[in-house]
Amino acid sequence: MSSGGGESTTLWVLTPADHALVSEKSRANRLMFALLLLFYRSHGRFPKRPGEIEAAVVENVAQQLSIESHFDERYDTTGRTWKRHRAEIHARFGFREASVADAEALEAWLRDQVAAVGTDPTLLVDRLEARCRDLLIEPPSGNRVDRIIRAAIRAHDDRFCAGIRDRLAPETRTRLEALLHPDNGADGTDGSGADQSIAPAPAVLLRLRGSPGRPSLAGIQDELAKLQVIRAIALPAGLFDGVRPHDLERYRRRVMVEAPYELRRHPEPARLTWLGAFVHLRGRTLIDDLVDLLIETVHRIGARAERRVEREMLNDLRRVSGKPNLLFEIAGASIDKPDGTVREVVFPVVGEQILRDLVKEGKATGPAYRTTLRTVIRNSYKGYYRRMVPQILDKLEFRSNNEHHRPVIQALDLLKRHAGSKLTLFPAEETVPTEGIVRGLWRDATLEKDAEGRKRVNRITYEICVLEALRNRLRCKEIWVVGANRYRNPDEDLPTDFEAQRTSYYQALDLPLEADLFITTVQADMRTALARLDAGLPGNRLVRITGKRGGSITITPFEPQPEPPNLTALKAAITTTWPMTNLLDMVKETDLRLGFSEALKSPTAYEALDRAMLQPRLLLCLHGLGTNAGLQRMAGLQSGVTARDLAYVRRRYLTTDGLRRAIAIVTNGTLHARNPTIWGDGTTACAADSKHFGAWDQNLTTQWHVRYGGRGIMIYWHVERKSLCIHSQIKSPSSSEVASMIEGVVHHCTEMEVDRQDVDSHGQSTIAFAFCRLLGFQLMPRLKAIHSQKLSRPDAGQPEAYQNLQLALAKPIDWDLIRQQYDQMVKYVTAVRLGTAETEAILRRFTRNNIQHPTYRAFAELGKAVKTIFLCRYLHSEDLRREINEGLNVIEQWNSANDFIFFARHGEFASNRREDHEISMLALHLLQNCMVYINTLMLQQTLAQPQWTGKLGARDLSALTPLIWEHVNPYGRFDLDMRIRLPLS
Repeated sequence: MSSGGGESTTLWVLTPADHALVSEKSRANRLMFALLLLFYRSHGRFPKRPGEIEAAVVENVAQQLSIESHFDERYDTTGRTWKRHRAEIHARFGFREASVADAEALEAWLRDQVAAVGTDPTLLVDRLEARCRDLLIEPPSGNRVDRIIRAAIRAHDDRFCAGIRDRLAPETRTRLEALLHPDNGADGTDGSGADQSIAPAPAVLLRLRGSPGRPSLAGIQDELAKLQVIRAIALPAGLFDGVRPHDLERYRRRVMVEAPYELRRHPEPARLTWLGAFVHLRGRTLIDDLVDLLIETVHRIGARAERRVEREMLNDLRRVSGKPNLLFEIAGASIDKPDGTVREVVFPVVGEQILRDLVKEGKATGPAYRTTLRTVIRNSYKGYYRRMVPQILDKLEFRSNNEHHRPVIQALDLLKRHAGSKLTLFPAEETVPTEGIVRGLWRDATLEKDAEGRKRVNRITYEICVLEALRNRLRCKEIWVVGANRYRNPDEDLPTDFEAQRTSYYQALDLPLEADLFITTVQADMRTALARLDAGLPGNRLVRITGKRGGSITITPFEPQPEPPNLTALKAAITTTWPMTNLLDMVKETDLRLGFSEALKSPTAYEALDRAMLQPRLLLCLHGLGTNAGLQRMAGLQSGVTARDLAYVRRRYLTTDGLRRAIAIVTNGTLHARNPTIWGDGTTACAADSKHFGAWDQNLTTQWHVRYGGRGIMIYWHVERKSLCIHSQIKSPSSSEVASMIEGVVHHCTEMEVDRQDVDSHGQSTIAFAFCRLLGFQLMPRLKAIHSQKLSRPDAGQPEAYQNLQLALAKPIDWDLIRQQYDQMVKYVTAVRLGTAETEAILRRFTRNNIQHPTYRAFAELGKAVKTIFLCRYLHSEDLRREINEGLNVIEQWNSANDFIFFARHGEFASNRREDHEISMLALHLLQNCMVYINTLMLQQTLAQPQWTGKLGARDLSALTPLIWEHVNPYGRFDLDMRIRLPLS
């Protein structure tokens, strides 16, 4: 809680009574007393450290007292002066110090607050301090507050766990306890112990923790078996209703990090509650995984068949040239000898082999290709994949909220009714829905005539059509799955209190409540942008609009910027002062200065390891994961730390949430450490792009990437203009970059405010422009296919407007559709802002598979309008194009640094677990930000030397980046001495 900013004009003003009280102090103590007085009035407590009072506030109060602005950070908080000042301020406001009885009452009160605000210590501290202000009690000391909060959380958990245990039936408790033991008979024995040579089977819990494999029939069957185990436990309905997701995740995390024998040691209420939360959440993720496996498996059936047929066709195919001439020769020979045989008349003119090649070409390019492809898909499905359909239909319940997609639900019910039948054709009296299901390749292949000449539907062919239709609907969430999380009812993704909180949600987005007012603003922006481009285009020698291909936009590439004259010498000075600095030492120095390792905590109530011992182990783990060298190489003989010790720390202390908090600490610390005279004022622009990393492929995230020619995953980075990464996330190569872009801007968890987002062509879409406008930031892409872009008209009935842009203008915007769907669009955008569902899950509804959705169409119309505004600015301003290009160059340099730091194992993620991928990604992110932080300090210390004063020009400062690594060594032996510091001021 820092003071200053907007508070300095209201809360930090001395009243006449304050002046009278302050004037009684000696001149040396007046400023400190006044600051303590005003801080206590604002916060109901004294500052915990001098840094809580900002320099601007000190200056403001000093001016009110007409004395020198001097803030003594060595103010003795244990001396008589401090105690006297405290007593006087207590008397001034009627406060008293907290007693032991007060602490006990606060703990009991706070226990009830945990259920409302969760277990976030920051929120609980705020509640505790507010309660103390209401009771006119000074909050206890920091250590005592920590003990009160821990005790309140513990008491709340004990009460909650006891309640959960009481709601569980005895047989349910037994089944939950069975998860911590081997499955009976799973080891191939009868339980009598007769065969002692066979190792005991692992606990059932360990199997349930496992991640799904690659999309296949075996993967689906394995996940179905896990789901059957989860459902057999039969938790009571509504057991965890009203429980905060954060608390459920905390309980699940306990089950994930502890071995079964450790879980068995805990009290029964806690153990059963944790296992119940794990089962509850694991059931939802298993259904999500099953849907992902189904979608990918259906896709692979068709994709593999296409590759196989094309390969066989290409092997047989020989393009025959001169076919018209050959036809004339065959026709002439046939007319000359109409009674002759083909061998006597045609073969001498054309040749038998040429005719055979013609036949093969016809089969490869005509209807024979489609027939062959259908046959291969059908045989593959019939002989192998078909067995999964009855199991999936039995375990998953599909539903839809849209009557337009009701035929697919009816088709699934039809397949379920006939799952055990051996009939080849559906019965003649059965109603088989085909609308929106049977299409394209299969339209003429589903119907067959039976023995009586009646047309009936072939079951196998129809099942393939239903699975393809189901896949398309699941991807856009028009069909959802009961009990899923990401594939749940799309109505649950939206905030349930939107109608009640409508005004506050609009205010949070800074949007008007009236759709007409919003539309008027967008229309005005469109008209202004189009008019400016239209007026400036004749004199713009870098941009042309021609009639080629119905209107083509051409941009002349701009001249490259001159090389900065002094940066090479500056880098050489850095290398000379800090030669071959170990990356591990940079991470250590960052932690000693910022303390980011304090954010890495165990999910258990207490930590067994002392922080002095834990800190170096955490740094070694982070270095081993972030460089991909692994934990084995981090274990050092000198330190006495073994690989097993590091594996324990990795399992217990490194979580995605903890690492993101640590990254936020380093990011914010770097922003605060920057010297504005060198780096300029705080930036609000950010660039985003993805980078491909190799990865093992026995999972759902890893996919083959055509561009990179190998299996792997994508990491999507958000990097601000001075090379500091504010967010990172893993995505599959086929998933949307738009969702990743929006997710990073909205939920990056640092102090940076992003109002401009640079992306390449893959990170933008028409829908993205609409979402970004409503979320309050500008999407600024570097468009690769600029020649094919079109500008929308703001007004209908004005075909002659904007004469210089006529060749690039498209139809007008449908403002009525935007007006009708305005409230619904804001509801979806609010869901993205609040995180009520994953951004990708929300955006999945607005794809081309769901083009008839009215809200999708409204988003598309708004996106066209916003994109037109951007295109006009982009074409009109060369400076804007340079700005976007420079931002994307920064992230390209960030991607290059990835290869330098994540060097081991050829940069491949050597795991099949998504959680391992995320931990390694975040460790890489943290290491790279630590390097940027230390380089920032090194550059500032070097530039503070007299020989560098005024030496850097404008071009040097604009090109200056802390993302340099010529002086950094990530390799070699990894010795960590916490007593040795880097020579930094």
